Amino acid sequence: MNGNTRVNTTSGEVGIVDEHALGVRAAGGVLLTIAVILTALNLRPAITSVGPLLGEMRDSMGATATWAGVLTTLPGLCFAAAGLAAPWLSRRIGLSRAISVALTILIAGLLVRVLDGPYVVLGGTLIATAGIALTNVLIPVVIKGSFPARVGLMTGVYTAALQGGGALGSAVTPGLEGAFDGWRSALASWAAVAAVALAVWLIASRGIPGSKPSTTRVKGRSLLRNRLAWTVTLFFGCQSLLAYVMMGWLPEVFIDSGVSKSTAGLLVGLMSLIAVPISIFVSPLAARSSSQSGWIVGLGVIGVAGVIGLLVDPGAAPLLWTVLVGLGLSVFSLALTVIALRARTTEDTAQLSGMVQGFGYLLAGLGPFLFGLLHDLTDGWTVPWTMVLIVYLVQMFMGALAGRNRYV
Repeated sequence: MNGNTRVNTTSGEVGIVDEHALGVRAAGGVLLTIAVILTALNLRPAITSVGPLLGEMRDSMGATATWAGVLTTLPGLCFAAAGLAAPWLSRRIGLSRAISVALTILIAGLLVRVLDGPYVVLGGTLIATAGIALTNVLIPVVIKGSFPARVGLMTGVYTAALQGGGALGSAVTPGLEGAFDGWRSALASWAAVAAVALAVWLIASRGIPGSKPSTTRVKGRSLLRNRLAWTVTLFFGCQSLLAYVMMGWLPEVFIDSGVSKSTAGLLVGLMSLIAVPISIFVSPLAARSSSQSGWIVGLGVIGVAGVIGLLVDPGAAPLLWTVLVGLGLSVFSLALTVIALRARTTEDTAQLSGMVQGFGYLLAGLGPFLFGLLHDLTDGWTVPWTMVLIVYLVQMFMGALAGRNRYV
């Protein structure tokens, strides 16, 4: 029997296996995996690249501190608004085209925001983050439809690439500023990276499930009335709120406790990087479990331990608190995994992803504001960290419910 035949051991029939076709499908899967990774790498640098250059940007344009506050608040608000529109766009033009459009919007925003003064920067950032928000919602749909047997693994790889891209944005951009002699060229250079992702995506995404516009309209079904959908949304929103608080306020908390500014920056970078290996290994393991609740609660307990350390004495063991908090925040990969696992179809995944990330990021945007407000009102860190502990408990409770093996 030659290499192109296969015996069906249950029926005794001999079937022909097209090894060339199998090879083509395997190569297509590898290429799509690469496209997902490249796309994920571009979903945070547009945001994280701004922080290290914010002072130079303000000085060169004569912008105010209020302008800087608006600039750093825009991404979260845009994630909410554009995220809710992603399922509609996917139905209208198809999944693969929707992601292509989103990446094109991202590239356009990255280029526009360096062309003129402070208001153009705001407008370009709004455009870029709209592209990111659309892609945030739609990539889990690609994973659900194209890798149904490897949802956990692919979600972990996607999340790790997303987190790694965010770290690259903040770490590499200052060097790019020196190499290109200015913040405008440094920020614009990320458009080239996004263009590479778009080119690979256009080649790799042909024929993926849901790539064509939907010609049918589902009636009588809205996830806005689905209890499990709201449970997943609250779980996602709480973990995003915690991440926003940590990224926005942890450096100042450390500095206020006597840690040097450079060390505080390194610690926050470490906090983000910890999630990369955890995402790769934990998500596949959790996805293969009958329930993800134990994993979610376990990571939550670790995060709570870190917050308690920050509440009691931030300067006593800043490295330990950072590691514990970073491990707790790596539950983000499980939040994305749960979105795919709680939906039966790619259509339901798109609806759930849009709802969860749209409303979830809207909730998350309140976190840094409330943390800062409580700090101003009490002139200390105890009450703000107590708020964080309460949110952590809500996250663990909602995550335990969201992790059970059910469908929306």
